Amino acid sequence: MNNNTILVTGAKGQLGRTLENYWAASELARDNELLLYDIDKLDLTLADTVTQELNRINPHTILNAAAYTSVDQAETDQEAAYAVNESAVANLAEWAAANDCFLVHISTDFVFDGSKSTPYLPEDEAFPLSAYGTSKFAGEAALQSRLPEKHVIIRTSWLYSEYGKNFVKTMLRLMKEKDELKVVADQIGSPTSAHSLVALILRMLSCGIGPGMYHWTDGASISWCEFAHAIQQEAIEQRLLKREIPIRPLTTKEYSTPAVRPAYSVLDRSKALNEMGMQPTDWRHELRLVIKRIASEAEK
Repeated sequence: MNNNTILVTGAKGQLGRTLENYWAASELARDNELLLYDIDKLDLTLADTVTQELNRINPHTILNAAAYTSVDQAETDQEAAYAVNESAVANLAEWAAANDCFLVHISTDFVFDGSKSTPYLPEDEAFPLSAYGTSKFAGEAALQSRLPEKHVIIRTSWLYSEYGKNFVKTMLRLMKEKDELKVVADQIGSPTSAHSLVALILRMLSCGIGPGMYHWTDGASISWCEFAHAIQQEAIEQRLLKREIPIRPLTTKEYSTPAVRPAYSVLDRSKALNEMGMQPTDWRHELRLVIKRIASEAEK
């Protein structure tokens, strides 16, 4: 196979499925073949298997969207979290280093401890609070040490789409089932549509961006409770929900979870905007578009 292949790992997740939707219309599709791999095709934690398969397909770029994302479960299943979030990244990076391959890796706001009160910059020091955050930070380090000149790390937060499991879809389901919801109001972050993140990734791949760390969100600084209120309002406007229910604020202390989450994890996206020439996205607009897609699917 000739070397015009872009490999996407974690292809059945939100990001992979969204990228697949945009691929045919992108400039990259004219000169590149997109290969979509998930764990059923390739277990990234098996180093020898990874080497054999990558030797066979010989991609020039890898987009690693594979991750262990069960934040609370990672506290008791740390071995599995590190296998996917660190060891698998190291396996990809080692092959890429030996084969002149570029690697784009998706990371998370949970590498930060939330002690800041202004948006986190890509160069800010990471202090993860959870096993999930620590394993993702270890994956970043594995990539940076093995492939220093041919990688990009994109940290994102509160990712959602019409696909898979995410906060937006969970809220929509609960709003139909419950007469009242209680949602955490003292954790502040920024929702990110998989659609806007894919737009950034396609821009990066088209421009041939050099190595670096970038942050990407849709620009909000809101609580989970505020996000839930916005989801309900947009869903009612799209007639996806027939009624409005009360949404009560909870404190983190009142909603105890196995994993400690940062109280503040807003990411500063200015580097991505400035260097990539991206137009700033608006979180309410992006949410509205995804709710419309979900409503459209529900009508079929």
